[in-house]
Amino acid sequence: MRNLPDAPWRRDPALLAVVDALSDGEERPRIVGGAVRDSLLGREVKDIDLATPLLPEDVMQRLKAAGLKAVPTGIDHGTVTAVADNRPFEVTTLRRDVSTDGRRATVAFSTDWREDAARRDFTINALYADPQNGAISDYFGGLDDLDAQRLRFIGDADRRIAEDHLRILRYFRFLARFGRSELDAEAYAACKAGANSLKGLSRERIADELTKLLSLDDPRFAVNAMAQGGIFAPILPEVEGPAPFDRLVAREHEYGIAPDPMRRLLALLPADPEVAATVAARLKLSKRQRAALQSAIAARGAADSRRAAYDHGLDAARDAALLYADDAELDERLAALDGWTPPRFPLKGADLIARGLNPGPELGQRLRAIEARWIEEGFPDADRLDALVAEQL
Repeated sequence: MRNLPDAPWRRDPALLAVVDALSDGEERPRIVGGAVRDSLLGREVKDIDLATPLLPEDVMQRLKAAGLKAVPTGIDHGTVTAVADNRPFEVTTLRRDVSTDGRRATVAFSTDWREDAARRDFTINALYADPQNGAISDYFGGLDDLDAQRLRFIGDADRRIAEDHLRILRYFRFLARFGRSELDAEAYAACKAGANSLKGLSRERIADELTKLLSLDDPRFAVNAMAQGGIFAPILPEVEGPAPFDRLVAREHEYGIAPDPMRRLLALLPADPEVAATVAARLKLSKRQRAALQSAIAARGAADSRRAAYDHGLDAARDAALLYADDAELDERLAALDGWTPPRFPLKGADLIARGLNPGPELGQRLRAIEARWIEEGFPDADRLDALVAEQL
């Protein structure tokens, strides 16, 4: 039997307080899912989820009796959020599925740990650990799969996808995060066969999964597999191919630039503002995300990176360089932005009025003409700007 490695988070007083409140003799809640998986991989553990055979009402009562806050965040589906030392821990009663429709499940509570594990998606997510001694319960070979960097559905892949269509996108996200460059044949076939079912999901859920996938360090293999398997077609038919995406990720790694999901989304699409607007509307992206897409495309047409940054912002200028610049000019375009802050045009209409120009349409025309020359000359200092003003007047 394998055990969780020793780690400071396992001795966290807040976690131990929740575990103590929900323990009854030898029957304790178990740590489940991501915390177990990530701890075994030596990765940072962020969220700690617990599973328990106790009913949700019992969980609430025990937490309150221990002086801990209990929030019924998803009590109908068995989930209560325990708050200890201002830290949340999701506690979920063991469950089995009664019925599913691809989007939501009706569940019944259980006391069978294997039954609870059987309703989870991937073997590596169905690992439970005793919070006291770290002993791991593995019902479906998740430990071997984790060691082999192999991503498999629990049981029949087609059935698991029919239960929850979002598992198709989750498969590729988890493949990018935990798998190696190898597909499980059954899982991939099931994802391809079920791809059209993604149309039945809410656009927000699709956007959330895509954003998580595109935020990972290197999702190239997963994204290529999605493109080749027709996974994008029902939700993003505009995707042209993975070659620009591969080039972008390689450039990010080469220059040490952090991933950005909107930049990477653009790498999958034609450089067309109308296409970007259509995709943004379909995925119900936020105003900030929509602006990032449009600004990067607009910055593509600037004569140089600093002009792009002045007109559209530093982020858009950098994104446009990474996405659209030729290899020969990429170094120069990125170097021009390194440590540089776009200046503000220091001249105002009142400055020209003070020099004798009358208010009116001509004032605005002269001001714009001076700004255009100032930008063209590379944002020169005050002396040169004064000369430009004199030329115009």
